[in-house]
Amino acid sequence: MSKPVVLIAEELSPATVEALGPDFEIRHCNGADRAELLAAIPDVDAILVRSATKVDAEALGAALRLKVVARAGVGLDNVDVKAATQSGVMVVNAPTSNIVSAAELAVALLLAAARHLSPAHAALRSGEWKRSKYTGIELYEKTVGIVGLGRIGVLVAQRLAAFGMSVIAYDPYVQAGRAAQMGVRLVDLDTLLAESDFISVHLPKTPETVGLIGADELAKAKSSLVLVNAARGGIVDENALYAALKEGRIAAAGVDVYAKEPCTDSPLFELENVVATPHLGASTDEAQEKAGIAVAKSVRLALSGELVPDAVNVQGGVIAEDVRPAIPMTEKLGRIFTALAGEVAQQIDVDVRGEITEYDVKVLELAALKGVFTDVVEEQVSYVNAPLLAAERGTAVRLVAESESPDHRNLITIRGTLADGSQVSVSGTLVGIAQRERLVAVNDFIVDLEPTEHLAFFTYADKPGMVGTVGRILGDAEVNIAGMQVSRDTLGGHALVALSVDSAIPSEALAEIEAAIDATSLRAVDLV
Repeated sequence: MSKPVVLIAEELSPATVEALGPDFEIRHCNGADRAELLAAIPDVDAILVRSATKVDAEALGAALRLKVVARAGVGLDNVDVKAATQSGVMVVNAPTSNIVSAAELAVALLLAAARHLSPAHAALRSGEWKRSKYTGIELYEKTVGIVGLGRIGVLVAQRLAAFGMSVIAYDPYVQAGRAAQMGVRLVDLDTLLAESDFISVHLPKTPETVGLIGADELAKAKSSLVLVNAARGGIVDENALYAALKEGRIAAAGVDVYAKEPCTDSPLFELENVVATPHLGASTDEAQEKAGIAVAKSVRLALSGELVPDAVNVQGGVIAEDVRPAIPMTEKLGRIFTALAGEVAQQIDVDVRGEITEYDVKVLELAALKGVFTDVVEEQVSYVNAPLLAAERGTAVRLVAESESPDHRNLITIRGTLADGSQVSVSGTLVGIAQRERLVAVNDFIVDLEPTEHLAFFTYADKPGMVGTVGRILGDAEVNIAGMQVSRDTLGGHALVALSVDSAIPSEALAEIEAAIDATSLRAVDLV
């Protein structure tokens, strides 16, 4: 079989190709050359770009085999995500690749503006020693307002706190308690404008944020304000900023982004109290390498049909950090469910409860389905084809998310209805700082067991001697018990033995156990 073709349309770090590995045919083109791009794209499976290549409806229409567009960076201004989605093409980026670089540049601009480094440098190069003219201000014991307390905003806040600054922030999507844990006081935008000695903007560009800081907002600021925008052009109205700086209504500004780019003739460049850079936020060797490696990994996942955490236009795309640890456990719960059921369920509920439901947990439905079908079908099951497999088999799937979880901080249950109307369920949680996986319920039986590679579940009539019998038979088969839980519904009713063992239980030993304890159900699960 021929290898999938990956087209690299702009210069990326050598580490990008290394991260792709030997499983792909790598091609190169100049994506900024429209004719060259359109000629190169028809038979490729994935394309990697930076900011110069426009992947629009025309390019997508020419790409007959394209499955993935990967942007080695954060912004997606040059990718038509809507057209890609309509064409069934996944779009991925590297949302965390440049956050340190961007945060450091914002701090650099803030310091440079506060100390007039740009005009002082220019004067000295011109042979002028203007030491007294360029007296700056300290950051120590000043107030900095962070507009947008996302990943980059948090990093900037942490770094400026180390300068001895008081940090306030405006972000309507952040809880005050979370901000307080970082030593940041949340305020409304008007309060931030009025109290801040420095302001640093770190918001995405959306219809709601364009022009967020304009003439009216700047009129509320201190005349000594130093304003930095290293986020996206247009969030700060450039004409209003120019007027405020020119008229002395604010003191200085650091600008890295512009409403229209490339930008080489802004009136802001005329002002001595502006430090301007050409969108350098991600322009470090480290950020470029991180971005290339990140999107290369995403391409590998996408072309193998796996879940892509950094996908921006597919179900289960961006995954919150608090959700990620639950994904592998949910897959295991799915495999255990299938083993317990012994057939494909007609209805499956993926029930997620607790604090985790503050985030989008749709990915856990995909993880559950991948686990459910992994041991059912011969083909490789992925996060992409698992819902299709469920639909093909007539299995209805529902995700239920509830914030209330009386017994566990977070609880994930896979519950299914079988053809005869009976129900099967298995529940798990994550415990402790290390987020250790635990099985906590099997059907109506409460357990507490680590889901290791080899598990077994025996149900029988509750009577003395059964546990010893199971232990003896496993000992004779040289199977070591790592963990055991015995649970029962009522005294003298039904009991469950849940086992984790160090090796797979031979079929002969399972048959002997079934006969010896008169098991009403017996299931072994090998999660290898």
